[in-house]
Amino acid sequence: LSPQLKLGKPIQVRGDVSSQFLTALLMSLPLAAQKDTVIEVVGELISKPYIEITLNLLALYGIQIKRDGWERFTIPAGSHFTSPGEIHIEADASSASYFIALGALGATERAVRIQGVGASSIQGDIRFMEAAVQMGARIESGPNWLEIKRGTWPLKAIDLDCNHIPDAAMTLAVMALYADGPTTLRNIASWRVKETDRLAVMARQLGAMGAVIEEFADGMTIQGGVQLRGAEVDSETDHRVAMSLAVAAQIANGSTQLHRPEAAAVSYPTFWDDLERLQA
Repeated sequence: LSPQLKLGKPIQVRGDVSSQFLTALLMSLPLAAQKDTVIEVVGELISKPYIEITLNLLALYGIQIKRDGWERFTIPAGSHFTSPGEIHIEADASSASYFIALGALGATERAVRIQGVGASSIQGDIRFMEAAVQMGARIESGPNWLEIKRGTWPLKAIDLDCNHIPDAAMTLAVMALYADGPTTLRNIASWRVKETDRLAVMARQLGAMGAVIEEFADGMTIQGGVQLRGAEVDSETDHRVAMSLAVAAQIANGSTQLHRPEAAAVSYPTFWDDLERLQA
């Protein structure tokens, strides 16, 4: 870190845009903590479960961050990273959401089984599973596995604050098309400052497949009871858009051509291989 850093007074970071800025500071400032270093969050902190993951990971490496609510974080003087020797890395719960959705939508005749992550995961996005169950999915879980199959059909419409699952909530937008009424996903303004403006992109691309979506400042309302049709769609170079559209394509009538599918590799390099195995 630069010797020009001024650490004598609290460092302020906005919390209402993306939690990634705070995560970056929490992971890097211990390298410069010659005295207690304070980070103050300005505004409401979104995506709190992701910060929980960061704090848990830092604790594994010997960095004990002191937290005063979600407004103030103190990195003790003399903090340094110590290898834990061995850690277990869970599979990505955000990536699991696509296959949870495919199981809930009955995209395959058999149940979908996911290895590497279970209901006890420390990742915030595992709570996508709760939303899927609320919509009617049947899910069983064990140590590091989930098994999903279609339950209630059509799915149940929901009105959900998705601030705790902003990445996984994109998959809910696809599931909502097969619900028994309008579904509203709220408190996801962070979608607008990701790889793309995800609110606008999802509304545009799913709209090309026949979806009826009302976009608003920090969320969207998706009309249920829609049978998607095959169409030409574009990931717009966003990995989560690519994978969400892949789920939509699996249950659409007719073939879908997805432009720039390679975007999925940003977070899930083997996504298309895994999807093909599910179809086998």
